[in-house]
Amino acid sequence: MSVFLRTAGRWGGIVTIILLIITLLKQLIAFVGFIMFAIKIALVLVFIALMLLIVVLMMRTRSQRRREEVEL
Repeated sequence: MSVFLRTAGRWGGIVTIILLIITLLKQLIAFVGFIMFAIKIALVLVFIALMLLIVVLMMRTRSQRRREEVEL
């Protein structure tokens, strides 16, 4: 009986460690997926901000040119 308990304890420990590693890897994959999603959202927001900046600069330059034409 004691040999059975000792063997079950060893194999139980090994199985527990393997299951913990599998769980950790699943959590790590989910975390990396979340980080990638956050990076994609950040890139989209930066792209939108850049486009808005370009549009604002174009409108500003256009209005400055009109003012210069009126002043001349």
